[in-house]
Amino acid sequence: MRQYRNVFLEIGKSEAETEQRLEEIFNEIYYGDDCFFDTTEDGKAGFLIDTGNNDTRTEGISYGMMMCVQLDKKKEFDQLWTWAMTRMYMEDGENKHYFAWSVATDGSKNADGPAPDGEEFFAMALIFASHRWGNGEGIYDYGKRAKDLLRDCIHHEELYGGHNMWTEDGLIKFVPGLEFTDPSYHLPHFYELFAENCYEEDRDFWKKAAKASREYLKTACHPSTGLSPEYSYYDGKPYPDREHFGGRHDWYYSDAYRTIANIALDYEWFSKDTEFGKWSRETANKLQRFFSEQPSDDNRGIYEIDGRRVEGKALHPVAITATNAAASLAADCEYSKLFVEEFWNTPLRKGERRYYDNCLYIFAFLALSGKYRMW
Repeated sequence: MRQYRNVFLEIGKSEAETEQRLEEIFNEIYYGDDCFFDTTEDGKAGFLIDTGNNDTRTEGISYGMMMCVQLDKKKEFDQLWTWAMTRMYMEDGENKHYFAWSVATDGSKNADGPAPDGEEFFAMALIFASHRWGNGEGIYDYGKRAKDLLRDCIHHEELYGGHNMWTEDGLIKFVPGLEFTDPSYHLPHFYELFAENCYEEDRDFWKKAAKASREYLKTACHPSTGLSPEYSYYDGKPYPDREHFGGRHDWYYSDAYRTIANIALDYEWFSKDTEFGKWSRETANKLQRFFSEQPSDDNRGIYEIDGRRVEGKALHPVAITATNAAASLAADCEYSKLFVEEFWNTPLRKGERRYYDNCLYIFAFLALSGKYRMW
C-alpha cells in the first residue's frame, strides 16, 4: 500500500489530533455557523457559495467534490455533482458539454462559458469517486462521466465545433477561446491519472500533457523567488493585459498562490525522485525563503513575481499561509516546518472572503496530513 507523508507528525501533532482537526474543518465549511455550503429545497443538490461574489463557480463545486471524495463524504459529493449537472452543464451551443463557470445561487447561469480548472477538477474527483465508491446510474456513473468529459475537453472542436480546453501541445488554456494560460491550472499529477482512466485513444495525449505542464511550470515560476503570475503566455511570460478580466494578472496574486501547492502535490504523488522533482524542491525552497525574508507585518502583501513589493494588501492572506505550508511537501529548507506550524496555528478565515481562503486551507491540510490521496 502506498504511504503518504504526514508532515503534521513531523511537528509533533498526533494522527488522532490531525484527523479530529480535519473533521472539524470539513464540518465548519459545510455545516458550521459560518459555512458556505447550501442545498436546494428538495435537498438533492448542494453548492458551495463564493462568498466574495455571491455565486457558485465550477471552481468551488469541483473543489467541493474533491474535498468530499477525499474525506468519504458521498452524500455531499452527490449533492454537488447534481448541482453541477442540473444547473451548470450546457446541453447545446458553442460550449456544449462544458460547464458554465458562474451560476447564481438560484440556479440561473451568469455566464455561458467554462473555466477549464473546473473541468479538470470535476474529472479527477469523478475518477476518484468511481474507484472509491463504485459507479451508479445516469449522472452517477462517475467513471463514464469522467471519460466523456476528458474526451470533450480535448476533442471539442472536432466533435461539436467549439474550442478545445487544451492546446495540441498539451497545455491547458485559461478559457477555451483564448490563447494564454493560468499557471495554477497546470496539474500534471492529475494528467498522469487521466492517462490511466480516459478512453484508450486519449492516453498518449494526457501523458504528453503531464510532461508539457511540468516543462511549462519551469518557465512560469521565477528563478529567484519561485513566484508565478496569475496568467501567462504559453512560454511562461506573464500575461500583461490589464484592460480585461478584472485588471492585472501578471503578478503574484490570488490565483497564483495555488501554483506552488500544485507543484508540491505533484512532488508527493509522482515527481519526488525525478529531475522535475529536484526542480520542484528547489522552487519550493526559494518561495519559502522569499516569504521568510518579508517583514512579519508585511508578509501578506502583493508582489511582482521577481519579489518587488506592490502597493496594497493581499485579498486572501489565509490562502497564502495555507499554500506556503503546502509547499513543505516538497521543500526541505530551514523554514519548512515553521510554515507548517504557522498554518496549524491559523484558524479558518471568517467573513466575506472566506470561500477561496478556506478552500485552499482544507486542500493544504489534506495534503500535509497525508489525506490527499490517489483513489
